[in-house]
Amino acid sequence: MSQPIRVLVAKPGLDGHDRGAKIIARALRDAGMEVIYTGLRQTPEMIVSAAMQEDVQVIGLSILSGAHNAIVLRLMQLLREKEMTGVMVILGGIIPDEDAVQLKQQGVAAVFQPGSSLEEIVHFIRERAGQPSGQTAT
Repeated sequence: MSQPIRVLVAKPGLDGHDRGAKIIARALRDAGMEVIYTGLRQTPEMIVSAAMQEDVQVIGLSILSGAHNAIVLRLMQLLREKEMTGVMVILGGIIPDEDAVQLKQQGVAAVFQPGSSLEEIVHFIRERAGQPSGQTAT
């Protein structure tokens, strides 16, 4: 049996709305993933530190504040500095298409905008983390 995919879900910046992040965390848990939710108002430094301590394969950020470019740039820089480039970063939230392109160029694996299905997110993580879609880890 394979180990469950470990995902850190975080709400960086000053945005205080975390309903979407909690819905995603629950959906990933229901899909058999191990989810660590760090809560609101996390800095990139706090997120990378938690990701390192929890030995996660995926960092999922929920950003509604409009600060995604600065936050993600710093987060990706910290991951490189800590030699954690194997950790997949995905984003969700209100992110304009042109920013999504730039974020992917910085190393973000995917940007899920409003309307993305939970199944689409689960499938993407499983596929990229090496676990077939029909398989749940136990």
